[in-house]
Amino acid sequence: MSQIEAILFVVGEEGIGLEELAFTLKKSTPEIYQTVSELKENYESNEASALTILEVGNHFVLTTKKVFAPLLKDFARSPLANRLSQAALETLSIIAYKQPVTRSEIDELRGVQSSGAVQTLVARQLIEEKGRVDGPGRAILYGTSTYFMDYFGLKDMEDLPDVQKMEEDLADDEEPLDLFYDRFKEEDGQ
Repeated sequence: MSQIEAILFVVGEEGIGLEELAFTLKKSTPEIYQTVSELKENYESNEASALTILEVGNHFVLTTKKVFAPLLKDFARSPLANRLSQAALETLSIIAYKQPVTRSEIDELRGVQSSGAVQTLVARQLIEEKGRVDGPGRAILYGTSTYFMDYFGLKDMEDLPDVQKMEEDLADDEEPLDLFYDRFKEEDGQ
């Protein structure tokens, strides 16, 4: 059970298919399905746990129980939750310039795992699914949303700062450049 829980945690909102779980854990599909069902029952019966497993088609996603939805909505609206982490800002920059892009491509560019940052950006509606890759796993392609464009006052993607010019400016400047830092700094009143 703990192996399945670990995998569900790592794959995040994309979830994982029954066949992929069975292949990864080298067990039969019915055996994996039974174990996932038992894990879901454990979560549901444990009042001390906020987690559950959502079955969407043939995919399983580790998520929070519905009873926590109002709490999480309030948290998402709180002023303390409105700041984006450095990881989220880096991820947003990559998506803005490289879209459409998969999470694994983002991970490769950043050199670290980015599922948390991607989830944050989706939750804040700054990015959205733009399609799926044709191939194994059918990875989600992410791109910026209309809300992103409105939020940063962009008419189209050509309004983004020119990367070449930024690199030249960076060579002349000793302070690091953060594409979206000023916007979030303004909101914090700094």
